[in-house]
Amino acid sequence: MNILGIESSCDETGVALVRAAASGTPTLLAHALHSQIDMHQAYGGVVPELASRDHIRRVLPLARQVMHEAGATLADIDVVAYTRGPGLAGALLVGAGVACSLAAALARPVVGVHHLEGHLLSPFLSADPPEFPFIALLVSGGHTQLMRVEDVGRYELLGETIDDAAGEAFDKSAKLLGLGYPGGPALARLAEFGDASSFTLPRPLLHSGTLDFSFAGLKTAVRTQALKLGSNVCEQDKANLAASTQQAIVDVLVRKSVQALRDTGLKRIVVAGGVGANALLREQLNRECAKRQVRVHYPELALCTDNGAMIALAAAMRLQRDSAAASTDYAFNVLPRWPLATANAAVS
Repeated sequence: MNILGIESSCDETGVALVRAAASGTPTLLAHALHSQIDMHQAYGGVVPELASRDHIRRVLPLARQVMHEAGATLADIDVVAYTRGPGLAGALLVGAGVACSLAAALARPVVGVHHLEGHLLSPFLSADPPEFPFIALLVSGGHTQLMRVEDVGRYELLGETIDDAAGEAFDKSAKLLGLGYPGGPALARLAEFGDASSFTLPRPLLHSGTLDFSFAGLKTAVRTQALKLGSNVCEQDKANLAASTQQAIVDVLVRKSVQALRDTGLKRIVVAGGVGANALLREQLNRECAKRQVRVHYPELALCTDNGAMIALAAAMRLQRDSAAASTDYAFNVLPRWPLATANAAVS
């Protein structure tokens, strides 16, 4: 069974073809991705209307590229999958419209996939795939969540951010430091040259006893320090503040993840989403988990950002467990706000 996956939830257009058998881990045949970073840099963030228009331009050429690289034709597609939510409404509608139109033209079933479920399952395409059950730390865009994952579609929310997500804390702090877009990677690069002990910054909810996160207070503290440094701040002070900021975010993510493992007794954790590519987070989480004989799994670096492979994979793993997950009803809607816990059951 070949599943074509289309991702268009925000500022990346992704298409992929995955092959799945009745059981076992699906195989990635080909994938292609176009990032809109260059287009949005001039605005310091994602412009939804521009994002939607660019998805329209990119999705079909990317689909042709994927089919060519996989040595497949349209007749070889058995299922078409797309990101149904969460994300930007206009951007989601592009992927949903193309996917459902293509499926209807080919008389093939279609599957709407939860974006975060795609991230959560993406490590199954890595060289070191996890096994169920596990804890999942989802750090993608505007989402920071800890989930207990028993199987595909069996998710229990353990904790989430009550305000800004970790990715937003990276991006907003980078903007306060005058760094470019996207801010997270820029701040991490600058932090390599800084001293993380130079500034005392808060770690909100670190000792709350819960698994919830909060990063709004950290962002405010970074703003206060940036204002104290003034407009003529030297590069070393900027690097020190970047390093201190990154360390504060990573400290919270690692501490909460370890607490989730301790509370549940599980010995396996998956880290997925764009922030999961952060080198300091990987280094410190690996070290803390090694002390506790816990296995840590990450997606391949190329699959940490939004991509079509994770959408095709999630659809394939759903279909392996329930063939009714696919539909030949080509009417569609999108869910810009869609809690992952509700993806346990079908959402109409």
